[in-house]
Amino acid sequence: MSKINHKEFSVGYGKVKKVKVGKFNPLVFIGGPCAIESRDHSLKMASKIKKICNKLKIQFVFKSCYNKDSRSSPESFNGIGIDDGLKILEDVRNNIGVPVVADFSDPAWAQPTAEVVDLLQIPAYLCRQTSILRAAGETIRPLLLKKGQFMSPWNMKNSVRKLEYYGNDKIILTDRGTFFGYNMLVNDMRCLPIMSETGYPVCFDATHSVQMPTSMGNISGGQREFIPSLVRSASASGINALFMEVHDNPRKAKSDPNTVLDIKFLEKILIMSKKMHEERIKIDKKFGDLNVY
Repeated sequence: MSKINHKEFSVGYGKVKKVKVGKFNPLVFIGGPCAIESRDHSLKMASKIKKICNKLKIQFVFKSCYNKDSRSSPESFNGIGIDDGLKILEDVRNNIGVPVVADFSDPAWAQPTAEVVDLLQIPAYLCRQTSILRAAGETIRPLLLKKGQFMSPWNMKNSVRKLEYYGNDKIILTDRGTFFGYNMLVNDMRCLPIMSETGYPVCFDATHSVQMPTSMGNISGGQREFIPSLVRSASASGINALFMEVHDNPRKAKSDPNTVLDIKFLEKILIMSKKMHEERIKIDKKFGDLNVY
């Protein structure tokens, strides 16, 4: 196995505090409500999470989406829309001073979204879609590429190659669980070192990983009690960023109420992840890449 050329880059433009992501950089936390619910709620959540991250000296990117295009039911909350959503994300950037990330599910939305966000997310279920990857790649923004629940980690290199072909080499690869059977996901922690062989930073999405897709008929269930264990496993396996959707009242969350993390648990989980991340960096610096084969 040849030596991996690990990439690092900054997320953030303008006046927001830039976040540096890469092999030996401090942990990055990407989090917020699954869906944008209102301007006031977004500003409140961004402020609360920022306060926790500042206390722990953890880099923070606020995440929330204006459109939820993969709801199981047409009656489920589909989002507030691109126009209002981008205005709110811009307000979060300007008022809270943190980078923001949102996904898009229509190629036409890529450029207007990239004009506001600091990190552009490619949804897991669209991670192979050439039109989506092209639209994302042609923006100037760093990209958060979710691994599809149906994808093997080694095949994600094909999506990476498409993004590179279309001019983008600032990519964070994210695992969010793999289909294991009907209404069930499982995490194979080998995904993280395998995807890191591309040289790009890797991220673990803990809250979507505990999802039980459409297990409650027309909505997805979840097992959030396993979030801490999965975070420990991923942090020890080697991640550059941790992704969790966070809410101050999960039962009333308009999207993913059964998997979002209650903010009252956020600080403890981040303390644990940061500690393991820092120990992992010490080991990596001392011993280098441990390729045992």
